[in-house]
Amino acid sequence: MPKHFSRRQFVGQSTLLAAGLPWLQRPAIALSERPRARVERAGIAAIGMRYQGSVITEKARLYGDIVAIADVDRHVREQARSSFGSTPRIFEDYRDMLNNPAIDVVLIGAPDHWHTQMLIDAVAAGKDVYCEKPLTLTIDEGKVLRDKVGQSNQVVQVGTWQRSDSRFRRAVEMVRQGRIGKLRKVTCNTDKNPTGGPFKTAPVPSHINWDLWQGQTPDVPYIPERCHYTFRWWMEYSGGKMTDWGAHHIDIAQWAIDSLPVQVTARGGFPDVADGYNVPTHFAATIRYANGVELQVADQGRRGILFEGDRGRIFVNRGTLSGAPVEALAENPLPRDNFTLYPQDNLERPERSGKLDAIINHMGNFFDCIDSRKTPISDLESQHRSVSTCHLVNIALRVNRPLDWDPVREEFVNDPPANAHLKREQRRGFEIG
Repeated sequence: MPKHFSRRQFVGQSTLLAAGLPWLQRPAIALSERPRARVERAGIAAIGMRYQGSVITEKARLYGDIVAIADVDRHVREQARSSFGSTPRIFEDYRDMLNNPAIDVVLIGAPDHWHTQMLIDAVAAGKDVYCEKPLTLTIDEGKVLRDKVGQSNQVVQVGTWQRSDSRFRRAVEMVRQGRIGKLRKVTCNTDKNPTGGPFKTAPVPSHINWDLWQGQTPDVPYIPERCHYTFRWWMEYSGGKMTDWGAHHIDIAQWAIDSLPVQVTARGGFPDVADGYNVPTHFAATIRYANGVELQVADQGRRGILFEGDRGRIFVNRGTLSGAPVEALAENPLPRDNFTLYPQDNLERPERSGKLDAIINHMGNFFDCIDSRKTPISDLESQHRSVSTCHLVNIALRVNRPLDWDPVREEFVNDPPANAHLKREQRRGFEIG
């Protein structure tokens, strides 16, 4: 009987041996984090093997075997195969590998403009998927994902790993449990977008399939700065710091706010440089939520998230959790077993903080949910809503006026010009769907 079929047959009966043990009796290395036995190991395929793609693939190796790797850059995929052993098959086009029955799980670390289609294709092929953030390139892509992926039985985890970082999770839990009183205001600070250009066009390197890399985006001459890491600073492929860092920080803010936006106001500026980075040179925004909370987002100030209530403040970032309510935990602790956020996120896993360690928990939660068929901590709907807020800010920057948002209909109120930005024209042959 094939490995993946056998594992699926018994997935509903999977249990963790450490379940129910008192916290003080739990082992330093949780049982759920021990490497899976060979007969239980998933077959894993990874798409997009630059830095973050290789990071998540490495973290997934604890739970499965890397059987296939896809990347449009031959140098990248060959290096990845070398890094992960000689066993994985390598592909230029990810679609050529999805029907392989040895593949149970797909990891997506490709550029942002490919996330939606890759996720749709992987789920259609019956795979469980871990997809890097930001989940989508446009708000309408999220609606398509809800229709095509949200109705499936596949497990989808988005790579917003700050939800698995103990500092961020504790901050949100404290806000949700009233440790700062009634939440009034949240401030998210990123840093500024890079500027650059004009850049020179160049012949397409023989090792890169530039047409496939561009996907749904306009077909343009090859510029090295459009590709690989710096794709983030081109609106054609991403959304700058707003979707890069915002997909992390705004997600945590919205997790605590526990509501959806109804109005966004933004100010900023865009560069006017031919063949240069075209994300905003500066930005600041105010987002109002249906429950009255105000979220302010800016590209300057101390990077992190400040929660302000009527009885205190909490600041959290990747190195700090601070504020008087945090200090008060010494006298009035917040027991970990009392956490209410996504209770299926197994508490027997040791608390971790910092990117590489938190991804261990985030990936572990994904594989736990593959076994239990429960919803992971960074589920499709919450991440569609989080990145939609990031997109709202970028749209407000473009139209340069306040916008009223209907979170139920997911469109701007009586505003066709703004609603035109909910989607983008897709290149023929690469339409999303």
